[in-house]
Amino acid sequence: MLLDLRIEKLVQGGEGLAYLPDGRVCFVQGGLPGELCRVEIVRDKKDFAQGHTVEVIEKSDDRVRPKCPLYGKCGGCSLQHLDSEKQALFYETVTRENFRRLTRTELPENFKVHTGPAWGYRNRARVVISASKDGRVHYGFRMQKSNGIISFERCPVLTSALNEFLKENASKIYDEFVLNSENSDKKKPNRFTNRKANRNTSRIELDVNLFDNGNGKISYYYKGMPASDFEKNAVCVVEIAGKKIRSDASVFFQSNLSLLPELVDAVQKAVDEGIANGEASDAWLIDLFSGVGFFAALLKDRFKKITTVERDEGCLKHAKVNLDENLNKLIENVSAPAEDWLSENVVNVPATLIVDPPRTGLPPSSLEAIVKSSVNRLIYVSCDPVTFARDYVKFREAGFSLKKAEGFAFYPQTPHLEMMSVLSR
Repeated sequence: MLLDLRIEKLVQGGEGLAYLPDGRVCFVQGGLPGELCRVEIVRDKKDFAQGHTVEVIEKSDDRVRPKCPLYGKCGGCSLQHLDSEKQALFYETVTRENFRRLTRTELPENFKVHTGPAWGYRNRARVVISASKDGRVHYGFRMQKSNGIISFERCPVLTSALNEFLKENASKIYDEFVLNSENSDKKKPNRFTNRKANRNTSRIELDVNLFDNGNGKISYYYKGMPASDFEKNAVCVVEIAGKKIRSDASVFFQSNLSLLPELVDAVQKAVDEGIANGEASDAWLIDLFSGVGFFAALLKDRFKKITTVERDEGCLKHAKVNLDENLNKLIENVSAPAEDWLSENVVNVPATLIVDPPRTGLPPSSLEAIVKSSVNRLIYVSCDPVTFARDYVKFREAGFSLKKAEGFAFYPQTPHLEMMSVLSR
């Protein structure tokens, strides 16, 4: 079914909001505010509908031609049709509206969205490398709503170094994996006679994590990589704010190094303000969902005691390096879910607390433990403003108020925004 609909505004996820003739809401992919779009309805429910734009009848001045030839096919970078210069306003407007709707309060008037380069910014990616029947190796991304692969030659949001690395090394990585797979099981007969045969007879789809450290080193990792190759190929070191942070391509790390220093600066200022005004203390830094110990490593010179809590063992190994436990201070890197550690440990001093939970937000038990502790100041780094708003409602009920909030557009051309917020009571 095709309908001509006027787009009222953009909403969470980057879709346009329009109204059907019967008054129901329709979420329109590819529409911009003010535009009249011809929309194909792809989902028709009792209370709402969803559709995608097949023709723009009246265009917005903010519409631009998507830079990537795979726009609309890849499933990523779904905001390319919106002028890059106007995307920060989209992030701010939608985040304010969501926060108001979910919390019945307003974000601070000075809420700011930090931005960086609109293209060539992404230093971390997961690609799929495979071979066609004729033996040629190609690479691409998993499609958003299927297991299919969409190949590309050059992705405009990846760093130049990542694009060049893939062009030059995809075949090498594929062959390396196939040969390692053969050698890992000597009992099986050799299925292949040479590399060319490997590609022709195997139907391997190899998921590879890539990381550009911004200083000339590209790391990569795939499941099954031999331990002897891991240190050489997967491990990386990033220099941020004068500190060297060790990580590897198999674990989470921020994907936009060009904007990361601004988040680091915001967190450091929030920590210093809390210590200066007495709401927090330099006696103890607690870093929950700490990953490779990123924030704790950058802040370790400010505190007498440091605790990082992370359930991923791969991250913990790096945290122990990044927070040298031989330093003349008490440092503990704990392998545990944050909610378990909080329920088993009494925080009875005004510690400085940083949380950086996954997109789902804080587990309810973690949130409950925080509000019952002696922590009076909380720095919350969120990768989803909606789940942060949900969590803030619970914190507010426990006496916390929102003192500061800043946005960080780590993923231009997409609808995703990250936030750093300061709560105190």
